[in-house]
Amino acid sequence: MNKFFSEAKRNFGFGCMRLPMRDGEVDKEEFSKMVDAFIDAGFNYFDTAHGYLGGKSETAIRDCLSSRHDRSEFLLTNKLSSNFFEKTEDIRPLFESQLRACGVDYFDFYLMHAQDSIKYEKYTRLHAYETAYKFKEEGLIRHFGLSFHDKADLLDRILTEHPEVEVVQIQFNYIDYDDAAVQSRLCYDVCVKHNKPVIVMEPVKGGSLVNLPDGAKKILDDLGGGSPASYAIRFAASFDNIFMVLSGMGNMDMMNENVGFMKDFVPLDDRELDALSRVREEMGRLHLIPCTACRYCMEKCPLGISIPDLFACMNAKTAFSGWNADYYYENVHTSAGRRASDCLKCGACESICPQHLEIRDLLEKVAATFEK
Repeated sequence: MNKFFSEAKRNFGFGCMRLPMRDGEVDKEEFSKMVDAFIDAGFNYFDTAHGYLGGKSETAIRDCLSSRHDRSEFLLTNKLSSNFFEKTEDIRPLFESQLRACGVDYFDFYLMHAQDSIKYEKYTRLHAYETAYKFKEEGLIRHFGLSFHDKADLLDRILTEHPEVEVVQIQFNYIDYDDAAVQSRLCYDVCVKHNKPVIVMEPVKGGSLVNLPDGAKKILDDLGGGSPASYAIRFAASFDNIFMVLSGMGNMDMMNENVGFMKDFVPLDDRELDALSRVREEMGRLHLIPCTACRYCMEKCPLGISIPDLFACMNAKTAFSGWNADYYYENVHTSAGRRASDCLKCGACESICPQHLEIRDLLEKVAATFEK
């Protein structure tokens, strides 16, 4: 793992799935400022994928990062996503288009994206691992890895069948640590078993661990220290085999806060860990929908229903009092033909959900709550 630490200046990375937006486009002026601040603070790791923001993440990286900073100043991760290839021969042209879109000659890390049992079958059938690994042999990528959304047993199988994998990206946060569906701890243990450094995604669970309900927030406030985000990100970074913790930052305020507490990173102490355990118990009593707002489901929904936003409304109504959730449901996140009750029950969204949520059933509950 030392080779990864020597390349990455620190253990905190810029996840580029949630960038500052303006009128449906990446706010490149704001993103450029954030990139500069990130690098000036001594950080250098950026993460993207072909499908992030409908392809706009890659081109924003070209315009705001690679065209403005020397290649030696940053590490860039990209991914081979299953939505964009249907046969083995598609993989190389897709990869080359990603290099062009990002404005680079090589990727520092290239990951087999969002592996689960269904995607892994496709990647195996189409020899995707072997095809993509050739890019490393050609010097087009420096390190080969995978990102993962499934049970620990499958991860163990993949790493056994593909020892060439150098690094693994998993969902890892204090809420999902012992969650039976996500299995953060068990997946982490598999990585340790195979001696694979870990990249953490969703350390704040799509923002769910930033905007905590009052009872949970008070537990952290009583520590007299940092913000909810700081405790969540530091939790993930406190484990020995964690190489990198990613955070999707949508504005300069988020950037400044995260850089502030990660520049001089200090692992959580026993008092802080105990507080997070109590927050976990408090959150568990609320039965919130564990959506991380990755928005993959919206790529598949034929009606364009804003599923993550509707789930956020449902969680807000569950966790907080007031009129806001109803207002946002009716006036911001729905329109004719795009309400929860309009769901066609086709199940396409569930086939791509990394959290394996029963979205159709959940939308029925959302409709019953907001569409009385």
